[in-house]
Amino acid sequence: MKGLSTHVLDTSRGRPAEGVSILLEALTAGAWTEAGRGVTNADGRVPSLLPVGTALRTGYYRLTFDTGAYFVKTGVAGFYPRVTVEFEIADADQHYHVPLLLNPFGYSTYRGS
Repeated sequence: MKGLSTHVLDTSRGRPAEGVSILLEALTAGAWTEAGRGVTNADGRVPSLLPVGTALRTGYYRLTFDTGAYFVKTGVAGFYPRVTVEFEIADADQHYHVPLLLNPFGYSTYRGS
């Protein structure tokens, strides 16, 4: 399997973060351009952020998670209104999974598969 996916877990609630809007951008000719978007499902996942038929290419990407709207929706005062994660795709034939572990006052991420 190849492509790009993400998963948001709300570690303060011990469950997936449903309804988080995510923007995927690619660095093209020195400028960030939209490459896809999605909203996390009940499992906190967006299985594929790229539009159907669009192949992942090598290069620099960034994911912007609208965490502020999620915290408002859940009635929590969060510190981070957005979380932006930049990363590099070195081999477009692999699958890249970029999860976000989120709580109102911190977050972490890693490269999964």
